Amino acid sequence: MFWVLLLLLACAAAGAACASLCLAAVRTAGDHATGTHGLTLYEAAFLSGGPARVADLTLVSMARQRRLLLAHTGWATVVDPRGRDEMERSVIGAIGPKGQSPLAPVRAAAAAAEAVRALADRLVRAGLAVPPGAGTTVAAGVRRVRLAALAVVALGTTALLLPGEPGPARPLIACWFALPLVLALSCLALARIEAYPYSPWASPAGQRLLAALPRPSGDRADDRAYLTAVAVHGIRAVGEPELRAAFVRSGPARRG
Repeated sequence: MFWVLLLLLACAAAGAACASLCLAAVRTAGDHATGTHGLTLYEAAFLSGGPARVADLTLVSMARQRRLLLAHTGWATVVDPRGRDEMERSVIGAIGPKGQSPLAPVRAAAAAAEAVRALADRLVRAGLAVPPGAGTTVAAGVRRVRLAALAVVALGTTALLLPGEPGPARPLIACWFALPLVLALSCLALARIEAYPYSPWASPAGQRLLAALPRPSGDRADDRAYLTAVAVHGIRAVGEPELRAAFVRSGPARRG
């Protein structure tokens, strides 16, 4: 009867994970945006990809205005040392007094800058971003339920392969283990219907504002549309080969 202990472990894992996901869904559903809010490009970037996306958007924006040179070798060179806002000044400060630096540490330092943290705090207070603590988000809850489902399958397989169990008992064992598996899969299905897409950055209110952003027209001359695409989709929206090569050479951005 060792399989009963395995069943209890499977039920505990599935139940705890599903309860965590439900609590996260209720918490995010209770978050409401305060007042009317139109997203800036920096805010759209944060809600779409977090601090790293804000840093990348700032770098792309400065490069398109010819105030920063991003070489295809993965180096950044300051052309205009006067930043127009706190984000740009953070980038220039990250490059350093010599005015030139490899792009990878610049991206990491800019993503961790105080200006980005202040932006995150404003979005959280407005109800548009999820509070700090990845374990409290719907995305984290979904990951836990998926892991629990895999654990149930592993424990059930182990129980079925245990020696000493009579053949007729194995279908009954499989039925018992199907219960926590059905619970986990049902919870995932409901989360897919009610809370998809699962964002680690944007609250439901923030996701609605992101969905309301105008779609890029594809006209590269439209700078606002271009930067909006970069804010929402990241560097894969960068069309210039040399500019894209600079980010590829610098490696993946660190997720803030």
